[in-house]
Amino acid sequence: MYKAVLWDFGGVITSSPFEAFNRYELAQRIPKDFIRKVNSTNPDNNAWAKLESNEITLQEFDAAFASEAKALGQNVRGQDVLALLSGSIRPEMVKALKLIKSKFKIACITNNVKSNSDHKPQQSITEVLSIFDHVIESSKVGIRKPDPQIYLLACKTLEIEPNEAVFLDDLGINLKPARALGMTTIKVTDASTALSELSSILEMDLL
Repeated sequence: MYKAVLWDFGGVITSSPFEAFNRYELAQRIPKDFIRKVNSTNPDNNAWAKLESNEITLQEFDAAFASEAKALGQNVRGQDVLALLSGSIRPEMVKALKLIKSKFKIACITNNVKSNSDHKPQQSITEVLSIFDHVIESSKVGIRKPDPQIYLLACKTLEIEPNEAVFLDDLGINLKPARALGMTTIKVTDASTALSELSSILEMDLL
């Protein structure tokens, strides 16, 4: 039945950036989850959405995010938030990727930002991304999750139908449209639980 497994990156292959957000908020004496509040306010057209769709530059994002944060009562620069995005690689997820690739197509669907020369991906991240058959990046295709078109683009790229794919993401808002298209979805709260569920679906031992 299944031909492919689709993966989010941050919060799935790596630890969640939300953990870094919370550490920053604590250090700066900002209310917990404030950064997430900014990002979830006007989510389809705010600074974060525009940056992930490559509609604004990093410099424009820095000022736009600061303006949105100020409107909600805090002083946070966009450049400070970008510095918090790199999580640590989850080795058990990388191991699973390699096992799954021997039997299924694999692709990454990630909402990300276009890096400049000062923000090169870590070598370890580049190596993990190279495992995927395809990487669909919002900043390059101009579409971001949860827009259904980015899932359809991934399926077209892999030459599969949505109901032939399993999709893992750490955000329910991103899983809902994938599920509506017919994909089997897994919400990732921790690696071991997600891999246990995926093992059952694919009938593979991934742990």
